Amino acid sequence: MNTAALDATTIAQRYIAVWNETDAARRAELIEAGWTVNALYVDPMAQASGHAQISALVGAVHQRYPGFRFNLLGQPDAHGDHVRFSWTLGPSGAQDLIQGTDFAQLDAGKLRSVTGFLDKVPAGA
Repeated sequence: MNTAALDATTIAQRYIAVWNETDAARRAELIEAGWTVNALYVDPMAQASGHAQISALVGAVHQRYPGFRFNLLGQPDAHGDHVRFSWTLGPSGAQDLIQGTDFAQLDAGKLRSVTGFLDKVPAGA
């Protein structure tokens, strides 16, 4: 049985934890544990390659949206070494403003690449 199918929810939860981590040192540890060294992240607004750039991108999101939190939306699923999951982003304790869906490719259980799609973005976000 493949690892992705068994661990889709765990992989997605760890990914969301990276995006919610405001402490740069702790975020770096989470990225190192869950992403390959040459990992790539891309979405319609940004691209990052490697641990340092991915961490810096997450930090920039925290600066732009202080106090916002990511949450999983629905049930993550997997096929082979690919995982798909949706998420929401909004102020802690308030209605989510942004929604997206990410597709991840794994390498030995770690994220090798993530392609993000923005499903709902309010004007000016």
